[in-house]
Amino acid sequence: MLNLPRWNRMISRPALTLLLGSVLALPAMAQDTPRYGGELLFVVAAQPPSFTFAVMHPLAPHYNTLLRVDPTDPTGTKIIADLADSWTISKDGRQYSLNLRRGVKFHDGSEMTSQDVKATYDKIINPPAGVVSARKGEYVNVEAVEAPNAHNIVFRLKWPSAAFLSSLASPWNWIYKADILAKDTRWYEKNVMGTGPFTFVEYVRSSHWVGRKNPTYWDKGKPYLDGYRAIFITDPAARVAAVRSERALIEFRGFAPPERDVLVKDLGRKITVQESPWDCALWVAMNHEKKPFDDKRVRRALTLALDRYEGSKALSKIAFLRDVAGVMVPGSPFATAPAELEKLAGYSRDIENSRAEFEARNTNHRVLRDNCCQLLHGPASRRGRLHRQDHVASICRRIPNPDLSSRW
Repeated sequence: MLNLPRWNRMISRPALTLLLGSVLALPAMAQDTPRYGGELLFVVAAQPPSFTFAVMHPLAPHYNTLLRVDPTDPTGTKIIADLADSWTISKDGRQYSLNLRRGVKFHDGSEMTSQDVKATYDKIINPPAGVVSARKGEYVNVEAVEAPNAHNIVFRLKWPSAAFLSSLASPWNWIYKADILAKDTRWYEKNVMGTGPFTFVEYVRSSHWVGRKNPTYWDKGKPYLDGYRAIFITDPAARVAAVRSERALIEFRGFAPPERDVLVKDLGRKITVQESPWDCALWVAMNHEKKPFDDKRVRRALTLALDRYEGSKALSKIAFLRDVAGVMVPGSPFATAPAELEKLAGYSRDIENSRAEFEARNTNHRVLRDNCCQLLHGPASRRGRLHRQDHVASICRRIPNPDLSSRW
């Protein structure tokens, strides 16, 4: 969203981004000529547990990916070139052939080739023993990764996938150096070596991370900045104070609404707020082979019990989560339309409708009542309620079973 080289894609979908308007070019000012020089100071809430992809903003400027999401596209769906400058897709949709840019160099001066891309994706898709790949599941349809020559990389799929280009544009898939991975698969957990617009200078734990402009960057004329400094501040109030005092110029991840409002009040026209829907979910995975979740009616009862819209109202007052949605980012081209979403179990805007729907489908089910009772009073409930207990109780009360009615 910002007129910054390479790593602007990482903030293309934040819920809230705060920046001092006098320092950076905003999207509305895209026609202005970018200015060279300066150091970008920004705050980061968490320490990087490793130098891989755990904390995005301080590390990503050191790297490139094969493709990326166009940072000027507000929908976040347009895929553009990065290390690969062109690509073709076979008629059956099962082969993706990408041509790599020539003359791209790692920060140590060595040339980047298709072997580096292949080694990177082999590590993601088929990690060696003892190495966990958090993104392996996204590439289960990849049959093989091939490097027919130094500047071409080919992905052969087991079946066509309309989402595969987006997978190749994942901001997490930084291209590593094959020779380094061959010697030590874990080297990148504590070291940096990429092809990105900024070279690594230093990391001081609990203090800062510094990057400096790469003078031999392949994208001529970029980056515009001389460097950047990520300041690690775990306390939210201290992060607010850093922006208020202009010790930091931007917070990429965002502040809670009360903190945002304080900064806007104090800094006035000097600060700009950018907001957009957030694709955020806390997934609850149920083991369908164990009671009570082996009963699909119990699973349905749980989703019917959730009042998502009332929950979003409460969350919007303390966090930047406010939109009820399905899997895709609300408002994006692939998002489920609100009218369609409300037809799904648990997405009705009227909790009474959900209760009525459950009652119409289920009558005289003692087993289901017992299962609901287990959810409300069992160990899982005591550890932490993930649902509106009164809603589940109300649904269960509607299941005719007089000898259990006293429990509700």
